[in-house]
Amino acid sequence: MDELRSDAVRSPSRRVAIIGAGASGLCAARYFKEAGFEVTVYEIGTQVGGLWCFNNDNGLSSAYKTLHINTAKKLTNFRDFKFSEAMQPFPSHRDMHAYFTSFVENFGLRPLIRFKSRVTSVRPAEGRVSDRHRWQVDTDNGNGGIFDAVVVCSGHLSKPLHVARLANFAGHYLHSHDYKEPEPFVGKRVCIVGVGNSACDIASDLATVTPRTVIVARAGVRIAPKLFFGIPFTDVTMLLAHPLIPEWMGRWVTRGLIRMLHGSMERLGFKPLKGRSHALSNATIVQHIAYRRVEVKHDIQHIEGKVITFSDGSREEFDTLIAATGYLIDFPFLSPDILSMRDNVVHLYNRMVHPDWPGLYFMGLLNLNGAANQAYERQAPWIVAVETGAALLPTKPEMEAAIRRKAEWVKRYYPGTPRHTIEEEPLRYFRELRASLRAARARAVVRHKESPLARARLWVRARLAPMV
Repeated sequence: MDELRSDAVRSPSRRVAIIGAGASGLCAARYFKEAGFEVTVYEIGTQVGGLWCFNNDNGLSSAYKTLHINTAKKLTNFRDFKFSEAMQPFPSHRDMHAYFTSFVENFGLRPLIRFKSRVTSVRPAEGRVSDRHRWQVDTDNGNGGIFDAVVVCSGHLSKPLHVARLANFAGHYLHSHDYKEPEPFVGKRVCIVGVGNSACDIASDLATVTPRTVIVARAGVRIAPKLFFGIPFTDVTMLLAHPLIPEWMGRWVTRGLIRMLHGSMERLGFKPLKGRSHALSNATIVQHIAYRRVEVKHDIQHIEGKVITFSDGSREEFDTLIAATGYLIDFPFLSPDILSMRDNVVHLYNRMVHPDWPGLYFMGLLNLNGAANQAYERQAPWIVAVETGAALLPTKPEMEAAIRRKAEWVKRYYPGTPRHTIEEEPLRYFRELRASLRAARARAVVRHKESPLARARLWVRARLAPMV
């Protein structure tokens, strides 16, 4: 981490725009501010914290009343900005919102934020500086401007993915994004389609207030407990995330602990798990299934009116269908000429850099089997290092080759679904960031000094980087 934070070597009077005042945007603002940049953060609503602000007036938060984080506080907080010792092990959305509000005040970020400012367009500005464009940012209230760099931190959990065949349901249909509390569903028969964290949380919410709750899980799943002998389970798995412990061993031990505590997922009614999958984290869903408050079905075969026919041949009438079917990555302010997507795939080097557009960065575009804040506090200094000139990106062909390797890795280990296009595993991803930063620093040394020693250092680091 210190390596990633040591690149603020000069204080350029350059302008950077950050889109979004959620967790990743605030983290980026902090590091750019500390590096001496003129920072402007654009936020649609009036609140910081993004997702973690319940009923956020930006209209993009998917938080519900009972939401708590899945990773315990020791893993979730930023390394140098801790939760208080009195904080509960798994902070709620209210705790998280308060945490980010304190983060803003602690690092003096509030004057940098332009609230009620929806970004409508990000495009290259006329003219070039050196070998790159500057960027024109437009907003709905006219407070945009021209910037040297733009960091997109608007997240990937704001545009619900609706499955067309579910639209035939004649009862009450909603996406999990719009679920807020269990009260409207008291006494209703509810079918929840999906088996992610939100689906299991919602099923647990509804299990004791509905006469019938069914969860449809098309794929296998692994459900981790919240606590392990009274200790947060992620505090235990943190010990396995050690550089000297092979990744396969960490996965094997984690799977063994989950099986010891929860037994076989197949006995609960789920399909066998194929390939890799991030473990879900839920304190009660296993008990609800065991007590038959929630029943697991494998797929929906047909919907007619309010009657759903499942793949096992059973038919039931429901009042409500909740689609916990994931999200689409969406950047309405970027034209397809700048960023085109197909099948929810975004081609970015290290999940951050578009090879064709220097100065345009993205943060938070990843599904991480761990705490997202850990990724943000590594991504932000990495980007700052490039923008200060302390690090130099590889060539476009080299970045494109790395993007292809990443896509092949995801395809090899994860299902080919929209949800899994941005999968990352913490240890692997953080090693990649460290290795690529070392190589980028070496390139910058060569660019600035052109010395034989610098060239030799670049040669050595370029060959050692894949081994790190």
